[in-house]
Amino acid sequence: MARVVKKSPAPLYFAAAVWLVWGLFLPLYKLSHFLLVILVSAGAGVLGRRLFPDRVYETPDPVEPETTGDPQLDALIAERDRAVSEMRRLNANIPGETISRQIDHLEETTGKIISHVVRHPEKLPQIRRFLDYYLPTTLKLLNAYDRMGQAGVEGENIAGTRGRIAEMMDTIISAFDRQLDALFADEALDIATDITVLENLLKQEGLSGERPFTANG
Repeated sequence: MARVVKKSPAPLYFAAAVWLVWGLFLPLYKLSHFLLVILVSAGAGVLGRRLFPDRVYETPDPVEPETTGDPQLDALIAERDRAVSEMRRLNANIPGETISRQIDHLEETTGKIISHVVRHPEKLPQIRRFLDYYLPTTLKLLNAYDRMGQAGVEGENIAGTRGRIAEMMDTIISAFDRQLDALFADEALDIATDITVLENLLKQEGLSGERPFTANG
């Protein structure tokens, strides 16, 4: 297994908070002042790392690509692996517990959607829009969020765009979940029909635990 470390932003935030507070309320015009604030901010950074440590992910070692012998399904498997790999890369780059959990959810759901269709190729038309638009657009948005987060500034355009992407994440997750649920619609209908038939037969045979109907009551 390979280890991927997702750096916690907490040490940077803690250290920056020390400089901000010091600059607002304490003197900062002598060399001794700067040396002292450097020491305090370093200590704050250590504290931040202890309270909010880096996250370590275990990722599987590379394996031979899965093949089915069907070029269309093999391409679908390759797309699944590419999308999941990209989500893992982005998750390692983007700080924040909330968005990390959201990306984890999208990664899992994406894998389930495509894997289900690989097992049931007749359902491929049901996820065509998902493959052609929803999935690549989601990856595009997450890549933009990552790039803007690494720009090193918090201008109006960057902050506004990243905020809109963050607000969209729950909607995207809901859409992915509904796409997965829709793949089981036919199966759910078949099972519901089987249950109804079984219940009726059990009642007719007096095996349902209910009193069978008689002319005398």
